[in-house]
Amino acid sequence: MLLFLYATCTLIAIIFLRFPLRRRKYSQLMPGTKYIFCDILGDLKLFNFRKSFYHQLLDVLSKGSKLFPKEQLFCMWITYVPYVFIVRMDAVKEVLKNNRMNGKSFQYEWMKPILGSGLVVSSGEKWKSRRKLFNHCFHPDIVRSYLKTFNSNSQKLVNVLKEEAEKDFVYIVELFTLCAFESICEAIFGIGVGALENNNIEISNSIRRCESIFIVRVYSILLWPDFIFRNTKIGKDFEHHANVVQEFTYRMIEETKQKYLSGEREFSDGKRKTLIDVLIEKHLKIKEFTEEDVREEVNTFMSAGHETIGIAAMWAIYLIGRHPEVQAKLHEEIDHVFGNDRERPVTERDLKDLQYMNCVLKESGRIYPTVPALGRHVPEDTKICGYTVPKDATCIILTYLLHRDEEVFPDPEKFDPDRFSAENCVNIPEFAYIPFSGGARNCIGYKFGEMELGTLICSIMRNFTVESLNKVFPVVGLSLQSSEPIRIKIRPRTVYESPS
Repeated sequence: MLLFLYATCTLIAIIFLRFPLRRRKYSQLMPGTKYIFCDILGDLKLFNFRKSFYHQLLDVLSKGSKLFPKEQLFCMWITYVPYVFIVRMDAVKEVLKNNRMNGKSFQYEWMKPILGSGLVVSSGEKWKSRRKLFNHCFHPDIVRSYLKTFNSNSQKLVNVLKEEAEKDFVYIVELFTLCAFESICEAIFGIGVGALENNNIEISNSIRRCESIFIVRVYSILLWPDFIFRNTKIGKDFEHHANVVQEFTYRMIEETKQKYLSGEREFSDGKRKTLIDVLIEKHLKIKEFTEEDVREEVNTFMSAGHETIGIAAMWAIYLIGRHPEVQAKLHEEIDHVFGNDRERPVTERDLKDLQYMNCVLKESGRIYPTVPALGRHVPEDTKICGYTVPKDATCIILTYLLHRDEEVFPDPEKFDPDRFSAENCVNIPEFAYIPFSGGARNCIGYKFGEMELGTLICSIMRNFTVESLNKVFPVVGLSLQSSEPIRIKIRPRTVYESPS
C-alpha cells in the first residue's frame, strides 16, 4: 500500500513539474507572455469570464499581436498547452510551404462525427491520394458546367428577396446559406433539395451548431477528453446534430446509388467526372471505397462548400450596404455589362468583365476572411522565422490578422476595393493574402467558390440596393460569424437604358 502511494505521489510530482518546466523552456524561445511558475491558467487570465469568450477572442489575439509588432508570430498558453499564432506573411509562407506541417491540428479530429477522415481532416498518404483523385473533379470545364446551377439558384434567391423587400429589413445569412446549400447539393448529387423553396434550414443549422460546439471545445480543456465531452449537455447536442447531418447524407447517397444501379444514371467514361461520379464509381465498380468513405467525402464537401459561400456573401453584402459610394460604382459597372436586362444568365465572360465587383469581393475577403484561422500540427521541434516551435504544439495561422498587416495593407480597417485593382494588386506579396489558404493544402474548390460567389452577388446587385442597418463585429469560429444577425434593408432597383 505504501509503495502504491509512493508511486502515485511520484507520478503526480513528475506531471506537475514536467509541464511547468516545458512551458518555461519554450516560453524563452518564442515571443509571448512572461513565464510564471505554476501559473495553471496561462493566458486564459486575459479573458473576462463574465463576458462571452468568443466576442473577446479576436480582441485578445489582436492585442497579443500588437505586443510583438516586429515578430512574425507569438505564443499563448492555455494552461500548459502552447498555441502558436502566425500573423505575418514570412512565417505564413514557412508554415504553408513546409510539407511536414501539412497535418491538421489534433482538434480537427473532433469533427470526425461529421467529416469522418475526409479531405479536410485526413493527412499523410490518404490525404495525398484523395487530393489527387478529387483534383480532376474541379477541372475548369467541370466548374464551368456548374454556372447554370449557380444562375438558377441565384435567381431563386432574387425571387425570395423580392418578397422580403416589402419588409423593413431582412436577415440575410440564412437565405444566402440556403442558396449555397442548394447549389452544393446539386453539384454533388445532380439534384436539388428544395432548400430555398421549402426553407429547409435544418441541415445547415445542424452543421453550424456542430461548428460552434467545436470552437467551444477547442478552448475548454476540460472538454478535450472524449469520455467527458460525450457526457456533457453540449456533447450530446453535438451528437444529435451530427446524426441529423449523417442521416441526410446517407439518404441522399442511397438514392443516388440506386440511380446508378438501375441505369437511370450512367458512369462517365471521360476524365472529367463530377464528385459523385468518382465516389460511386470507386464504391460500386472498383470497390476501393466503402460506404463510409463515400459518406465522409460527401459530408466534407457539403459542409465546407456551402457554409463558406453563405458567410462570404453575407460579409460582402454587409460591407456594400455600409459603403454607398462603393455600391454606386458597383451598380454602374453591372449596368454597363447587363443594361436593364435582369434575367439574362451570368456568363463566365461577364464575371471576367466585372472587374470592380471582383475587387469588391477580394477586399471583402481581406477584411472578413471566411476562414479566419487555419490550424496545423507541429510534428517535431520546428524553426519558424528563427523561433523554435515545440513538438506537438498547435500552430494557428490567423488569416484575420494577416490581412491587417499595415505594411501590406495601409489603413487596414478601411474598406477599399481599389487595393485589388490591376495596378495595385501586383504589389501584394505572396502569402500576404490567403482567402483560400495556400500551399499544398489550399482550398481545392476555390474556383468553384469564386464563380458561385460572383454569380450570387452579381444577381443580387443587378436587382436591388442594399443598406446595412446594424453595425456588427466578427466572431471567430470555423468560419467568421457576425456578433449578431445582420439586418439588411433591401429595395428593388429601377434601371433605365441610357440614350444611344
